[in-house]
Order: sequence, then C-alpha cells, then structure tokens
Amino acid sequence: MQLWGIKSLQLFTRKCGVQKMLLTEHFSKKQVPHAFLVTSTSLQSNKKDGYEQVSKKYKDLHRSVTSFKDRPRNPETLFKEDSLIYGPVIKCRSPDKAAEAKTPKNWVPLLNPSKKTLPLTSDPRLPLKVSLGKHSIPSVTSILQQTMPEEQAFYLKRWKQQMILKLGEDGFAEYNKNILLQGTLFHAALEHIFQSREVPQQELEDVIVSGYVESVQHVLREMSGVKALESAVQHETLQYLGLVDCVAEYRGQLCVIDWKTSEKPKPFLRNTFDNPLQIAAYVGAINHDANYDFQVNCGLIVVAYKDGSPAHPHFMDMGLCSQYWTKWLLRLEEYGEKRKNDDMN
Repeated sequence: MQLWGIKSLQLFTRKCGVQKMLLTEHFSKKQVPHAFLVTSTSLQSNKKDGYEQVSKKYKDLHRSVTSFKDRPRNPETLFKEDSLIYGPVIKCRSPDKAAEAKTPKNWVPLLNPSKKTLPLTSDPRLPLKVSLGKHSIPSVTSILQQTMPEEQAFYLKRWKQQMILKLGEDGFAEYNKNILLQGTLFHAALEHIFQSREVPQQELEDVIVSGYVESVQHVLREMSGVKALESAVQHETLQYLGLVDCVAEYRGQLCVIDWKTSEKPKPFLRNTFDNPLQIAAYVGAINHDANYDFQVNCGLIVVAYKDGSPAHPHFMDMGLCSQYWTKWLLRLEEYGEKRKNDDMN
C-alpha cells in the first residue's frame, strides 16, 4: 500500500508539472494581444495628434477671419479674408485658338472704299462737331456694357460691392457723381485748349482739372490738325452710334482719340479693358458716316491722372484697329442675338 501511494504521488506530481507547463505556454501566448494593444494605443495617440493639428489649423483660421471684424473693412482686408477662407485665386486660362479664330457672320470692312483719305495738312476750318440728337439705335457704350464678358462683369461687380462696403450706398453714389464731374470738366478744358490753344484761367485754378491737364501736356505737344471734337458718329450700315472725344493727328497719324481718367496707373493697353473695342467701333463709324469727308485708320487712348503724373498714351495702328474691329463685330452680333431673344421672351 505504501508503494502504491508513492507511485501515485509521483504520477500526480508529474501530471501537475505538465499542467504547469501548459499553463505557462497558455499565458505566454496571451501576451501577444497585450503587445498589439500597446501598438493600437500608439496609433490612437498619433491619430489624436493629427486631430489636434487639424483643430489648431481651423482655430487659427477662425481667429484670423474673425479678427478682421475689429478692423476697418476695405478691399485689402476683403481679399485677405477670401484668401484665408477660399484659398488663392485661380486665374482663368486664356481662350484657345479656336475661340480666337471665330469670325463675324456679317462682315463689314473697317475702311470705306468709296471714301478718300485726306492728306495730313493743316485744316483752316473749325473742328467738326456733330450733335448727337435723339436716336432709337443703340450706342457703342450700351452694346459693350450688355455684352461684357462674365469674368470682367464679375470683377466689376466685386469692385462695386467693395466700394459700397467702404463708402456706403450714398457715399458710393457721391463717388460716381464726382468721377463723372471730373471727366466732364477735363473734356471741357481740352476743348478750350484745342479751340484757343490755351487753358482758361478758371480751369487752371481748379485743382482737379489742372492735374489732368498737366498729365496730358506731353501728349498735346505731339498733336495737331484737330478735325472733330465731341462729335457724334453713326455707322450707317451696322446701325450703331457714339460720341467721339477727338479726331486729330498724333505723331503724323490721323487718329480717333479717347481721353480717359484713372485713379490707378494703366501702362498697358490691356489695362484699358473694352476701350480698344470702343476706338475700333468709332473708327469704323467715322469711315461709314456721310457727315465726315475723311477716313481714319488709327486710334489713341490717353489715360490721364489727377496727381499730374505723365499720362499713358496707347497708340493703335491700322493692324491693331483691324483686330479689335473683328472683336467689335462679334460683340455687335452677340448684342443683336440678345435683343432678339429678349423680344421673343
């Protein structure tokens, strides 16, 4: 009995050893998920850091945008707000060649083959001044406004909104009124200069007009042979009209001249927006208007500045006028289609 008890005890001890080994292996395997849990916790920590960075970014954005409320709102702060909220402005790509190659359906030449071209000599007659009168046909200005490209219309609308935010509705109306008055006084002063070759004392004493007149002095010195001033023109075939500021010789070339005032420098022709189209439209109208016994094939846009700094003259030769004449014919056709659709509706 004692021998059996000893053997039983040995078997029991050996069995316990096996179970202990199995338990050890079992618990050692359980350590792997524990290590995975540690890794998972590390990933959660990284995610948390990412969320904190994003949160901080939007906190900074919110603080930057809301801080503008305490500052005076002007065009610069508005553009900064837009940059923070919407990101940088992506400029529209230039039109493709197919769009540029578009030709007018109703082609009318810029020059009139039945008209003569006058020699560039001094004309003893007073400058021609045809009155505008009342007409039912559209003006060049109205046609250009109603066919303005979407991008240009957007920037014009945005500028107007910014000015209203800065000046208020009444202030903006007063601003426009002053701009029109300045232009009217400037044109009147130039008309006196061309007719009498001197500036009236009243205009010289006017600070606003004197600045513009001083700005264009270097252009006036290169002008001669004025043939028309503030004169109405009408294209008898295409049926549109306009009011030409001046027709005169500039550096030996007979030009349609348009005087513009600006608060910002416009050193390049592209800065003048639709003004080249206006020049081309006036050149074509003069050449097909029976009131004018001469032809014009060049243009000049003069941008004058209130502070007296030298004006920027933009000369348009025959080739450039022809290019813008084609664009003007396309805008004229677009205007006709819009009118037709409006009538149908």
